Amino acid sequence: MARNFKDKVREQFGRTADGYVRNRGFAQGDDLVEAARLLKPSPEDVLLDVACGGGHTALYFSPLVRSVVASDLTMQMLKKAQEFISEEGGVENVTFREADAEDLPFPSGSFTMLTCRIAPHHFPDVPRALREFHRVLRRKEGRMVIIDTLLPDEEKIAQFYQEAEQMRDPTHVRAYTKAQWTTMIEDAGFDVQQTKTFPKTHEFQEWARRTGLNREGVQRLNRFFIEATPDIADYFQIETFAGEVESYTDRKLLVYATRRDVK
Repeated sequence: MARNFKDKVREQFGRTADGYVRNRGFAQGDDLVEAARLLKPSPEDVLLDVACGGGHTALYFSPLVRSVVASDLTMQMLKKAQEFISEEGGVENVTFREADAEDLPFPSGSFTMLTCRIAPHHFPDVPRALREFHRVLRRKEGRMVIIDTLLPDEEKIAQFYQEAEQMRDPTHVRAYTKAQWTTMIEDAGFDVQQTKTFPKTHEFQEWARRTGLNREGVQRLNRFFIEATPDIADYFQIETFAGEVESYTDRKLLVYATRRDVK
């Protein structure tokens, strides 16, 4: 199942890579600023950016560290990320590596820092990926920031979100609550030091089409949002006009954790 699913991920993100690279929402944000504040990067740090997508996180951290390895499951996405960073000019410390987050091709203790931003909801086995993150981080110095969409605690609202994402994106596996993230990260051998939540507003048409959804799919997703119950519409701050969804707002969870020393 996992192999077939990951082939589907490669196919989809290979086809839609340019849209992710050019999306301004990935290129900036308070979450990146907060990630840097917590990680406290130095010129001695070596960073692994897992599931780098368009390369925005790698580019953001590149002037702050010795070197960055930007890894992704999809070769076409890596090529687009490399083009994007090359266009910025003057960036010479970022290398690119095709890699599965659940089976990283790096020796143990290769990195002092790790980032993974807006990607784990595509991973079939998040606990396995987290164990890999722990393995490749250096003992004592190892620290990481994970940022992903926060699953609401309320079951009805969480179910709406899961269904909406799976309608939009067949490579979406699932999002997690704050409590679920904390448990998984600690079980993988990390100590959670801090968490923070950020609202993220999405322009609906751009968000719906980014994954390659066709016109009928976008219309179906629009109806799904329009028909949301008042409590769901309030949680996601769904904005509509003349029967069309204009925007909605979800929440991103940032988790800062350090590698637990072996006693």
